[in-house]
Amino acid sequence: MAILNIIKEGDPILRKTSRPIEKVDARTKQLAQDMLETMRAANGAGLAGVQVGKLRRIVVVETEPDKPYIMINPVIIASEGSQTGAEGCLSIPGKWGLTTRPMTVTVRAIGLDGNEYTVTGSGLTARAFCHEIDHLDGKLYTDIVIRMLDPDEIEEE
Repeated sequence: MAILNIIKEGDPILRKTSRPIEKVDARTKQLAQDMLETMRAANGAGLAGVQVGKLRRIVVVETEPDKPYIMINPVIIASEGSQTGAEGCLSIPGKWGLTTRPMTVTVRAIGLDGNEYTVTGSGLTARAFCHEIDHLDGKLYTDIVIRMLDPDEIEEE
C-alpha cells in the first residue's frame, strides 16, 4: 500500500467529472487500498479518486474506526431529512464551512468483490457519502457553503 498525494483546491482536476470504472480488477483494488491508507493518514472521513489524481468513480468513507465503505460507481438513490453542520475537505486543508446535507442517504455502488450493493447512512456518514460523491462530479463543499467558519467555531467530533 502507498500514501498518495492529495490534490489541493485550485487544481483544475477537482472540477472534472470522473469516469465510471468498467471492471473491478487488481488495479482498482490497489487504488482503493491506497486511498483508504491515504485518507487515514490524513485523518479524513472520506476520499474520492479525483482527490488523488484519478478521474475514476471511486470513493472511500470511514466515519467509524475500522468500518470503511469502499464504493465504486456510487449513486445516491434516496435521501431524507436535512442536517446543517460543519464540513471540511482534505483538498481544502484548514478550512471549514457550514453546509446543509440530507440527514439520511441510500447509495447504490459496486464493492471490491464486483457485486452491486446498497448502503444507508445517517448523520456524519450521510454527509460524507454526499461530499465524496459530489467530488466525482467536480463539485466541492464550497459550492454549497452557507458561510465559511472561523477556527474557533469548529468543534472536535
